[in-house]
Amino acid sequence: MKNMFKFANIARRLVAVVMAAGAAAAFGGCAHGDSLGVPAAASVGAVKPLVVIDAGHGGSDGGGVSVNGVPEKGINLNIAATLSDMLRAFGYRTVLTRTADVSIYDKSAEGAGLRAQKLSDMKNRLALFNTKDAVCISVHQNRYTDPVYHGAQMFFHRENAEGAQLAECLRARICSLLQPDNQRETKPMDDELYLLCNCKNPAVMAECGFISNPEEAAMLEQEPYQRQMAFALMCGMNDFCYNTGRLNT
Repeated sequence: MKNMFKFANIARRLVAVVMAAGAAAAFGGCAHGDSLGVPAAASVGAVKPLVVIDAGHGGSDGGGVSVNGVPEKGINLNIAATLSDMLRAFGYRTVLTRTADVSIYDKSAEGAGLRAQKLSDMKNRLALFNTKDAVCISVHQNRYTDPVYHGAQMFFHRENAEGAQLAECLRARICSLLQPDNQRETKPMDDELYLLCNCKNPAVMAECGFISNPEEAAMLEQEPYQRQMAFALMCGMNDFCYNTGRLNT
C-alpha cells in the first residue's frame, strides 16, 4: 500500500511537470520568458524565491462543502500540491503547509478541543508564512448562499503593498487564462484574515472560485481544471517575482 501511495505521488508530480511545460507552450509561456516561451524563473543560474503554499483547512476542518457534497479541503490540497510541483519544475523553492488531509496543530493541542487545535494550526501556518523572504499564497474556495455567484477573487491585507501587487498578478493571470469574463477586483482586508493580517511577507488568499455555484463547483472538483488553475497561479506568481526583482536572471 505504501508503494502504491508513493507511486501515485510520483505520477502526480510527473503529470504536473508535463502539464506545466505543455501549458507554457500552449499559452506562449508565462510573461517575461525567453524566445522559447520558458518562464524567466527557469533561466539557468537564476536565484529562485521561496514560495510558501497553504492548502486551506484540512483534517477535521473540512472548510466549505460544494453543492455536490465535496469538502473544500481536498480541492485546496490538490491545487496547492500541483502549484508546488509546477513552481519546482521551473526552479522555484516551495514549502507546503500540509501535504495530506491533516490539521497541523501541535501535539500539545491534542485533546484540548477544536478551538485550541485551530489556534495552534493557524499559528503553525503563520510561522511558515513568516519564513524570511518568502512569497505566500493560501489556496481556498469561496461559497455563498446564492448559487449565482462565480469567479476567482484575490484577498490581501490593506497594509501589505506587495501583497496587493501579488494579488493583482494572480488575478490578471486567472482572468487571461481561465476566466475572461471575471470582473472581480482584488479585495483589501483589515484584520479579518489571520494569516494575511499577521504575515510579514507578500501574502494573498486565493479564492479560486465558488463551490456554491453548480457549474464552477463541477470544474473545481475535476483534476484537469485544478491543474489549469495551478498553472494560472504559477504564471501570476512568476509575474510578481519578475516585476519585484526577485528573479535574478
